[in-house]
Amino acid sequence: MSSDEKQRADGGGGAAKGGRAAQLKHTGLRPGWTTGACATAATTAAYTALLTGEFPDPVTITLPRGQRPSFALAVEELTGESATAGIVKDAGDDPDVTHGALVRVTVRRLPAGAGVVFRAGPGVGTVTRPGLPLPVGEPAVNPVPRQMMRDHVAEVAARHGGTGDVEITVGVDHGEEIARSTWNPRLGILGGLSILGTTGIVVPYSCSAWIDSIRRGVDVARAAGRTHLAGCTGSTSEKTVVAAYALPEDALLDMGDFAGAVLKYVRRHPVERLTICGGFAKLSKLAAGHLDLHSARSQVDKGFLADLARRGGADEALAAEVAGANTGLAALQLCAAAGVPLGDLVAVAARDEALSVLRGAPVAVDVICIDRAGAIVGRSEVR
Repeated sequence: MSSDEKQRADGGGGAAKGGRAAQLKHTGLRPGWTTGACATAATTAAYTALLTGEFPDPVTITLPRGQRPSFALAVEELTGESATAGIVKDAGDDPDVTHGALVRVTVRRLPAGAGVVFRAGPGVGTVTRPGLPLPVGEPAVNPVPRQMMRDHVAEVAARHGGTGDVEITVGVDHGEEIARSTWNPRLGILGGLSILGTTGIVVPYSCSAWIDSIRRGVDVARAAGRTHLAGCTGSTSEKTVVAAYALPEDALLDMGDFAGAVLKYVRRHPVERLTICGGFAKLSKLAAGHLDLHSARSQVDKGFLADLARRGGADEALAAEVAGANTGLAALQLCAAAGVPLGDLVAVAARDEALSVLRGAPVAVDVICIDRAGAIVGRSEVR
């Protein structure tokens, strides 16, 4: 599993046929369906079967923006007062850890006036910490999927003479195991995955799920009273920060390449202090003004590094070597051999760029640059 896949908490899809959203013509990539869309389709099919005795297959739903996809059923079970339908999630061409997972929903009749009640089935987590958009103790079925399911229950009830009073239990086969590769354990969502999605559609490589997880991480940390957070590019930088500051796990934000997502959200939801820690090459991109550090969307600017080296005392010969270096690490090594603190210069420039993105928000920032082994090769003061 790639690092990009590892923290995609749960962006999309279910196995659908017909009615698929328009293809992403600008990329040629196929979109998919969120777990929220899958759960809504399964709920619709199960409640229809409960009222009529027949499962609609495929089952068609209406997404928040009006699209009407149809989903094939992988599971159909009808037993008296309850019905279960299952849909295999199709994330399209997005590298989503829940692609291919089976989303199961059981709908059970409740007495008139009970409304719609949500339960976590096997593989769906339960909220155990404040700061998320759901109260502690609730199943991790997010607000938009809940509303989608309520709306479709009401439509099915109106069409087939039901009361609309039901218990909806959402599960995901092997969800607890899959959830170990997501942010959920760190966010205090225990026992499985979250049922997510605001549009019902997964846009491949949009990284929206990762960015949403960063935001929820900030929310949970603030709710826990954390005043010092760290945005880290990966597990090695997390270990470095923990060693430097003894921060608890819920103060660590796995920002990956999304430095801008961390800074913009902290700008709106400030904490007293933010440490940014990552590999020298990635943070040299932030220092140069890039907020997305992915190699496909930004490159190490050797000319920029050469200018920084000059500011640190490099002569023109060394600056030329830095400008022509094969990698950022090679540039760092050239400067280290000459006694030029390029790592510190990058850390300071990255800190100053972070402060410019924060736009005066009351957040003190420091930056730590590391090598691949986790050794600190550059550091800024807190400012």
